[in-house]
Amino acid sequence: MTKAFRFSLAISPIAILIALLLVSAASASAQTSPQTLPMPSWVSAPQASAADKQNFPPLLLQQLSAIKAAALSDDYAYHQLAHLTENIGPRPTGSAQALAAAQYVAGELRHLGLDVRLEPVTVPHWVRGAETAALVEYPSMVPGATQKIVLTALGGSSSTPPDGLTADVITVDTFDELQALGRDKVAGKIVLFNELFDKQKASSGQAFAAYGDAVRYRGAGPRAAADLGAVAALVRSVASADYRLPHTGFSFPAGIPAAAVTAEDADLIAHLAAQGKVRMHLTLTPQKLPDETSYNVIADLKGSEHPEQIVVVSGHLDSWDLGTGAIDDGAGVVIAMETAEILQRLHLRPARTLRVIAWMDEETGGSGSKAYTTEYSADFPHHVAAIESDAGAAHPLGFDVKITPAAIDALHPVQGVLQSIGATVLQPSTSSPGADITAMSDAGVPAFGVLQDSRTYFNYHHSAADTLDKVVPAELRENAAAMAVLGYALANMKEPLPR
Repeated sequence: MTKAFRFSLAISPIAILIALLLVSAASASAQTSPQTLPMPSWVSAPQASAADKQNFPPLLLQQLSAIKAAALSDDYAYHQLAHLTENIGPRPTGSAQALAAAQYVAGELRHLGLDVRLEPVTVPHWVRGAETAALVEYPSMVPGATQKIVLTALGGSSSTPPDGLTADVITVDTFDELQALGRDKVAGKIVLFNELFDKQKASSGQAFAAYGDAVRYRGAGPRAAADLGAVAALVRSVASADYRLPHTGFSFPAGIPAAAVTAEDADLIAHLAAQGKVRMHLTLTPQKLPDETSYNVIADLKGSEHPEQIVVVSGHLDSWDLGTGAIDDGAGVVIAMETAEILQRLHLRPARTLRVIAWMDEETGGSGSKAYTTEYSADFPHHVAAIESDAGAAHPLGFDVKITPAAIDALHPVQGVLQSIGATVLQPSTSSPGADITAMSDAGVPAFGVLQDSRTYFNYHHSAADTLDKVVPAELRENAAAMAVLGYALANMKEPLPR
């Protein structure tokens, strides 16, 4: 049990609640709303209606305010994140660290008094090997010189021969350009997909839209190149900052070596290729090892009135291996853990079962969410809602939601509680707001993703810079407050959200 989690069972729950309400009132009067992005007019919470008052009686609103105050004044989540990232470290699927992380989170949730089980998941085990590259021929090359290229293997990459391969490099910006070249011009070559990440779109608050535009080349580019006979594929790193830092990620296995190149080196190759012939020596030696057994962590805080009805709060526990997985997605796991910790600390029992899930293998195939779907899909009609945080740890703006307009209207009181921290957005989405809760969302379960200020998220995403120092403790506390308030509201509002 961490030092951050200390409370005395001898203290009256009512006394704690009153004290926290006083703290909340004082905090709200002194706090500014850190609205970092322009907010649509429909974001702010409207006046409470009669239906709101029936669904959110005064006691529940008081409890939600107390939960918010508790989250904003406590670093339980940050201490848990420090242990996951610094003591355990990177958590790629199939690794000893991923297994240790699942066991650690399970142990911490047991300490909180939850009903915990480790549910087995068969996961891929891919390990990164050597990864080097150099330009060995290019226009106006100084005799005897080469130029180092900074890159990293993509998940799913095959290996070069142990001593590498040497081939000409061709650059394309789009799949259409690749297809127009045809097999005659692609076979035997290394293909570089040089799709630019739209930094302006990201800086305006649409970072995930920019990511979606570019990431398709990382996912499908190597296979498209292999289909035309390429011997290797390179992808410009899908990232919003240029620090000559490569960003890895999943790529569909294509039977050829595949790597992400830094933005600076992608520009270098493209510039030289426009002048004439460019040849590269490339060495990548990843290995696909036999599948391993890992675990989803499932922890229930049983409901007092409707234990069969379930509200999921979750994040994914696995990470890539370059950094330590602080923003992707250790942060999501620990704020889900803190939701349970706060309720136990305040002796608040949800009416419906609150289920904390630490998902395994979101990054390389989603086998954890698939295993959960196999086990629990028959219970999805009893899943009242599902929340996932997998967008970093920056200031929360509210939630991406895949819910009905009537359900949005029903959550006006939650917007009111979260207004003091600026987390009032309920942004409708046509797709699931979380990868691991997609099957639930598709089955009609109201789905929520914590919506964060994403303007710098892709500076660090899937890179060696995804480390604890990128997490601001105060912003992590705000995320914990947003998830805990919404989770408890969904578990305790009189009527579940309409589907």
